[in-house]
Amino acid sequence: MTSPDVLVVGGGPGGSAAAYWLARAGRSVMLVEKKEYPREKTCGDGLTPRSIRQLIDMGFDFDVPEFHRVRGLRAYSGELMMELDWPDHPVYPNWGGVIRRADLDLQVALLAERQGVIVRAHTSAVPILDRGRIAAVELTSRGEMETIHPKVVVVADGSLSRFGRSLGTARDKRLPYGLAARAYFSSPMSTDGYLESQLDLRDEAGASVPGYGWVFPLGDGVVNLGVGAMSTFHRWKEMNTNDLMSAMVVSAPDHWEMSEETRLSDNRGGKLPMSLSIGPVFGRNWLLVGDAAGAVNPFNGEGIDYAYETGRIAARHIGAALDADDLSLLGVYKDELDATYDLYFRVARAFVRLIGRPGTMRLLTRTGLRNRSLMEWTMRVMANLLRPDEKGVAEHAYDAIERIIRIGPNP
Repeated sequence: MTSPDVLVVGGGPGGSAAAYWLARAGRSVMLVEKKEYPREKTCGDGLTPRSIRQLIDMGFDFDVPEFHRVRGLRAYSGELMMELDWPDHPVYPNWGGVIRRADLDLQVALLAERQGVIVRAHTSAVPILDRGRIAAVELTSRGEMETIHPKVVVVADGSLSRFGRSLGTARDKRLPYGLAARAYFSSPMSTDGYLESQLDLRDEAGASVPGYGWVFPLGDGVVNLGVGAMSTFHRWKEMNTNDLMSAMVVSAPDHWEMSEETRLSDNRGGKLPMSLSIGPVFGRNWLLVGDAAGAVNPFNGEGIDYAYETGRIAARHIGAALDADDLSLLGVYKDELDATYDLYFRVARAFVRLIGRPGTMRLLTRTGLRNRSLMEWTMRVMANLLRPDEKGVAEHAYDAIERIIRIGPNP
């Protein structure tokens, strides 16, 4: 396949989703992944209902033993605790799950392959540019090099995106970003039915840090424990995620029975560009999707669902551009991203700036955990699960936030 319709660079959620939907529409697609499957990724491994919806649409088999189903979220702040089930929704299911990214990404890549995608692992890609257009791509696999000539390239090689940077993409440094780390531990509670979130995250000295810790059960004797914090914190540059992880292990609720003795892996961490902060998201014959575009929710650091969604949106616009033999139509991709996510991400950025002060974060979480209806609404907002037909008090409050963000500065 030396001249495929589309080359997808990166075999994570965004790349595999784009490849799947393009091939399902009859396009010739090659997907290249620089590592071998299954490969480990820095991730919490949790899937919210938005991710589940995309996997359902792609025919994912949820009966595989690697997948553990969960019904909602258990939130803590100090001595306060509340269990919240995922809400009923006209579009998304009321359940989520946990699965290692090593297993998830392999299985979705196989779904794409079954649609006819040529999947090539252990293959790196470098663009050959001609006046801003990708004229060709050099592929290297196990020392062998070849040059291919795709009509369109989907850039999906993650938040560091070497391929994207070679096209001139960059993160908007005015916008906040996250820093996260995780590790695996053995635990007798690995079959628990809830994702667990520690909303009062503290460092080793006991000082509050804007962010949250998590414990996500994998169902097989193992849990994923991690921490995430935001760059809006005034002591951001002083933070050390390894220290936060150590503090989280000590402070995790006793029922998880975790300690350094039950640790199964070293800490893995990285930066999380958020709220579509990387751009431009399209060029003359290429598009960015997933983490390569910074498609991560600032409210909760969630990126898998937005990778699947942006990959699917990209596939639709690539198909329309190829059908019309007019690649200028790729620009409509950005228009749809803006219409779908811009206002929500602006609200989220305003929120994470607000919680940059530890006292504010502590006040909000402890107030919320004393009010179930407020926490249920907050869960729907932060997971982007508000129903379009809802117009109760909480939804009017959200509408008010939207109006403030529309008329205020773009944070």
